[in-house]
Amino acid sequence: MRKNTGLTLTFLIFALVVPFTVQYKPIIFMHGIIGSPTEAEYLISILQKVHPGTQITAVNAFNRYQSFEPLWEQVNNITKIVQPIMNSSPDGVHLICFSQGGLICRGLLSVLEHNVDTFIALSSPLAGQYGDTDYLKDFFPYYLKETIYKYFYTKNGQKWSVANYWRDPHHTDLYHEFSSYLYKLDNGQNSNYKNNFVRLKKLVLIGGPDDGVITPWQSSHFGFYDGNEKIKEMRNQEYFLNDTFGLKELDGRGAIDTHVIPGVEHVHWYRNSTVFNKYIEPYLT
Repeated sequence: MRKNTGLTLTFLIFALVVPFTVQYKPIIFMHGIIGSPTEAEYLISILQKVHPGTQITAVNAFNRYQSFEPLWEQVNNITKIVQPIMNSSPDGVHLICFSQGGLICRGLLSVLEHNVDTFIALSSPLAGQYGDTDYLKDFFPYYLKETIYKYFYTKNGQKWSVANYWRDPHHTDLYHEFSSYLYKLDNGQNSNYKNNFVRLKKLVLIGGPDDGVITPWQSSHFGFYDGNEKIKEMRNQEYFLNDTFGLKELDGRGAIDTHVIPGVEHVHWYRNSTVFNKYIEPYLT
C-alpha cells in the first residue's frame, strides 16, 4: 500500500510540475470571392491567444480578381496546397471556409480522400446563389438576376466562378445542362464525391438573415428556392432526400450542426468575436 501511495504521489507531483500541452488540429482557411488570406487575420490573432500553437494555413491562391476563375480550376490547384498539410496531420485537420470559399472546400472534400475532421462553412452559398448583389452589379451591370442566366448558362458564362453556382429556380433545365460545378457536385453521378464527402466527422453550417449577399441566405444551410421562390430547407431538397452526395448520411449520424445568427453582415462573419466564440471555437479541438 505504501508503495502504491508513493507512486500516486510521484505522479501528482509530476503532473503539477510538467504542464499538459493540448495538441490542436491544424486549420486550413479558404477566403471568399474578391478576398485574400488577410480575411484570416482575426482568426489567426485570436487563436494565438485561445489555442496557442495551432497551425493555421490561409490559402494564398486565387486572390482578389483571380477568385473569378472557374471553380474546378481553383479546386485542382488548391488541392496541391492542402494535400501536403493533410498528409502531415495524421489526426486530421479542420476547414474554415468563407463565402465562395465554402464551395471550393466542397469541391476539395469531394475529390480528395481527405482526413478533414470538421468543415465549418461560414456564410457560404452551398446550395447556390440567386440574387442581385453588389458583386453582380459591379461586374455584370447590364444584367439583372432574372436575365443573367442567358449569359451564365453558356460555355463562355461558365468561365466565371459565380456562374458555376448560379442557380436560377426558374430555369432548372438550363442549370442542369450548363452548370459545370455545383450541379456536378450535387447530382450524384460521381460516386467518389459522396464516398469522400462522408469522411467528414462534423459539418457546421453558419449563416443568418442579415447577411445581405448570400441569396437566399438559407443557401448557407443547404436550403434554396423552389420555382415560386419559396424556401425549401435542406431536408426537403432532392439531393438530401436522394442522398446524392452524403448530406442525409451525415445528418443521420448527427454530424450536421446548423447555426442561424441574426445581425451579422456578410463581410463581418470572419471577424466577429461572438461568431468565433460561440460557433467556431468550440469545434476546434
